[in-house]
Amino acid sequence: MAANTRDIRRRIKSIRNTAQITKAMQMVAAAKMRKAQQAALAGRPFAEMLNRVIVSVRDREEELKHPLFEERPVAKELILVVTSDRGLCGAFNTNLLRELSKCDPANCLFVAIGRKGFQFLSRTRREIMAHFELKDMPTFADIRPIAKLCIDQYLEGSVDRVRVLYNAFVNTLTQTPVLQTVAPISPLKFGKEAQAQAGHETGRQASDDHNGYLFEPAAGQLLDQVLPQYVTLEIQQMVLDSQAAEQSARMVAMKNATENAKQIVKDLTLEYNKLRQAGITSELLEISTAQMALS
Repeated sequence: MAANTRDIRRRIKSIRNTAQITKAMQMVAAAKMRKAQQAALAGRPFAEMLNRVIVSVRDREEELKHPLFEERPVAKELILVVTSDRGLCGAFNTNLLRELSKCDPANCLFVAIGRKGFQFLSRTRREIMAHFELKDMPTFADIRPIAKLCIDQYLEGSVDRVRVLYNAFVNTLTQTPVLQTVAPISPLKFGKEAQAQAGHETGRQASDDHNGYLFEPAAGQLLDQVLPQYVTLEIQQMVLDSQAAEQSARMVAMKNATENAKQIVKDLTLEYNKLRQAGITSELLEISTAQMALS
């Protein structure tokens, strides 16, 4: 009996220590989630202004042609896979990798951001072009080499499309895998994005504010500089969104783990009390029996 109660006390102490760790991880994940959301929001004014510049150039040029706008039949595509470096985040990576499994490996090249995605691609023997490990809240400079690799592959004709697979942050409890195209860029979406981001009534109204700008150099040379920055910023926003979703998933997972640990401690405490009460009752019966035998 004593051995059983001793084991239960040891388990209760161990589980309480685990609950303290998961609680701390929950608080850290919540703080990181807020920082990632703030970093994503901080990049929106720059994205809005860059969008307006492209809209203004597009409106001035009757035939706007650029290699990044060129749509080709897709024989080969490059997929940038954004996953986490660490686990303990519920089904965050599992849901994303399930979507990745639907892509035909014969027609795809892969660039991995995050250790979990790289391990999956290596295990399934898919063609990996590069692997990047980014710190929390990556800057524009951190994303630039990744975006340059993707853009160069598209401009050289090695791939006909570049897409990013990441977990979009919907809310604290929901993260949705999204496969979004970043190259070729559709000129039609700029007016809609300008309208959504600037809060104007029409996309044209967003561009009219900058019709007085004089562009130098020419539109083609200007787009050579602006469009790669736009793609880089778009990828950065997706990575930040994925990191916010990751920390959200980890926060929820650690919260559930903490609650489960507390419930296990409660159940073990009840079992411990029952065993202890049974032991006391047994000892009382032995004392009573011994006393009756002596008398």
